[in-house]
Parts: sequence; C-alpha cells; structure tokens
Amino acid sequence: MNSVIITIGDELLIGQVINTNQAYIAHKFNEIGIFVKQMSTVGDIEKEILSAFKFGWENFDFVCVTGGLGPTHDDITKKSICKFFNKKLVANKDALINIKSLLSLRNIPLSKLAIEQANIPSDFIPLKNKLGTAQGLFYQTKIKNKFKYFLAMPGVPYEMKTIIEDSFIPTYKSKFNDEVILHKTFKTTGISEANLFEKVGDAKNILKGNPKSTLAYLPSPRGTKLRITIRSKNKNSANHKLKKIEEFIKSKASSFIYTEQNLELEFIIGKILKKKNLTLSIAESCTGGYISNRVTNVAGSSNYFLQSFITYSNESKIKMLGVLKNTLNKFGSVSKQVSEQMAVGALKNSKSNYAISITGIAGPTGGSIEKPIGSAWISIADSNKVISKFYNFGNNRILFKERASQAALDLLRRVLLNLQIF
Repeated sequence: MNSVIITIGDELLIGQVINTNQAYIAHKFNEIGIFVKQMSTVGDIEKEILSAFKFGWENFDFVCVTGGLGPTHDDITKKSICKFFNKKLVANKDALINIKSLLSLRNIPLSKLAIEQANIPSDFIPLKNKLGTAQGLFYQTKIKNKFKYFLAMPGVPYEMKTIIEDSFIPTYKSKFNDEVILHKTFKTTGISEANLFEKVGDAKNILKGNPKSTLAYLPSPRGTKLRITIRSKNKNSANHKLKKIEEFIKSKASSFIYTEQNLELEFIIGKILKKKNLTLSIAESCTGGYISNRVTNVAGSSNYFLQSFITYSNESKIKMLGVLKNTLNKFGSVSKQVSEQMAVGALKNSKSNYAISITGIAGPTGGSIEKPIGSAWISIADSNKVISKFYNFGNNRILFKERASQAALDLLRRVLLNLQIF
C-alpha cells in the first residue's frame, strides 16, 4: 500500500520548526505495511492544502496529514477536509467525551473553543488524543473495489505520536497487513560512495523479480550507508530476499562494513577493545581532542581508554610525547616521522596496548605545494610495530575533523581485526 505524507504549516516552510513528523510517521507506517512513497509540505493556505489533498487522493492509497487541526484562526485543515470531501462539520459525542476527560484531568475549564474541537467532518472517525484537544481524524472509503484511506492528525509532535501509537495503530493496523516491508542498513567507512558502488552495484541480479525492493546509497562525512528495502507479500519471502542481498553485499564489501546496527564507529571500537581486553591512548594535533571525545562518548570507555594527549604545538609534541626536535626540523610537524613518534610516545607514556596519533593541516590556510590543505598522517602503534597512512580530508575545517576522526578509528579497527589496510 503506497502513501503520501502531507505536513501543513507556515512554520515548517520558513524553517522555524524542524519537520520531525515525516520521519516518525514513515517509520511507523513501514512497520505495519504502509509504504511512504512521497512527502510534501504546504503552508496554511487553503488553495495549496486542497491542491495537495487532490494530488495525494488521486495518486496514493493512503493520505496522511499533520498540522492545522487546532482551534485558532490559522488552523484550517478541518475546513479544508470538509471542502475537499464535501462534508460538514458535525458534533461528535466520542470526541467531546475525550476532550472533557482530558481537560478535567488537567483541571482546565471547558471553553467554547474546546467544545468546537469536538466538531469533525461527517463520516470521519475521531482518534483519541490523550495530550491535546485536537482529535485525530480517520476516513475510509471504497473506490472501484479498492479501499482508500485518509488520516489527519495535529502537527504537535507529541500529540501526533500518541494518536499514532495509542489510537491509530492498535485499531487499524490489521487493514494494512497485505505487504511486509523490511529495512536493513549496513554502515561502511574507508571507501567513497563511487568506489563502493563499483564493488556492489545496484544489485539488480539479486533484486530481479522484486521491482519494489531497492538498494540505496547514503553518503556522509563518516562513510556511506547501504540501505536495503524489501517489500514482499509475506514475512518468509521478505526474510529470504533480505538474507540473499545481505550475503551478496557482504561478499563484495565486507571489510568496509563496520556495523549492521545504528551505531557509530567508536562503539564498535569499544566492543573490540573490551572483548580483547586491550587498552588505548590517543595523541592528537589537528583534531584537537575530537577523536578522544568520540571514544569517551561510549559508556564504559574508562575500561579501555587510558589517556589523551592534545599536542597542538611543536613544543607540546616534544615535551609530552618525546618527539625529537631534529625530526620536526627536518620533516615538519605534518609528516610520517612525527606521526609515528607521537604514537610511540603516547604508547610509552600511557602504557596502553595501542595508541592512535594524528597530525595534519585542517585549513583553510597553512598548506603548501608539498603539503596541501587537508593533508594528515595517522599512525597506530603497539609494542611491536607502527602502521602509518597518509590522507587528505579536504579544506573544510569541520569536515576535516569528522573525516579524520573516522579514518583514525577505522585504521585502528583494521589493525585490531587484522583486516587489509588500503
């Protein structure tokens, strides 16, 4: 079943309010077999609202609307619904009981506007709102032997959520169980979106015969997510198809996948260190403590993270990490030699099992022909060896830190798991 989500409100269009409703509704709809195919946002203008209703009703099985159900002059969604479906606002006994009960619990007198909130379009079913006076509105009809549905809810996120979770889904989810929708996301890092696509492709061979299922690439500064969407008639078939494409992706890009859960890389690193009973220290120059910050975002990181050295100046690299002055003079602070001495110094001073070091040019100034802006050396040291790698993370200072911290943690991941280093 395909659906569209229409969010209403000028505050959304001017950026005053972040539109979280769309993501929440889409997630909940997917769980009960309603596939969100499109989203749109319109202002508090009747003509635009009616136009959105018309497009949604003509092109989708299910239209979901949020916003504009309040009691004030700019809340025109109910009137627009009446106009679109040629209905009248009528007093609804169940809605009034819901409103009276809510206001009584909060010791708020029943006002004229509150009573008017119990007026809903004829033939619509009120959905109880436990947190506000605006009722959810549900309508179903049959057109050419096919059911169509219209759901309207308040735009206030916590009111919309309580209607979805406590009223809509428990009552009506059985209507939408003709399709199973499954999602699976792999998080990858250390490979560009383009190179990942060259390895994996669009998986047409695997998805053949299942045109509704998709494989999407979602890039970010920390890596690319691979999201699989499977749509099938039953759960067994959906799980079989999902497993098949999972195996295909892993066969092509397993070493770049660091999790199948919604976890950041620092959590994965923490699990590995904890499992192996290993400790870590970090020496940072250009990232100014950002890698250490990420590592310590993980609860329980004190079990494996021993010490951080923020050595931004050359003097601090010498005093805190034992980097040789001659090395700095000969090779410069952004060099393999300095990076390796930083890692060895951190390892020695903290007595950890592993140490990460990074030195680089975050920009937007300070580069040269030999060492352009974005250049960085990252090293991983243990008691036996030091592994170093050169990177360029670009000339945006904030993106540099994001990319550099991810690369440093990924390099450590590869060392800890004995994976190939590219």
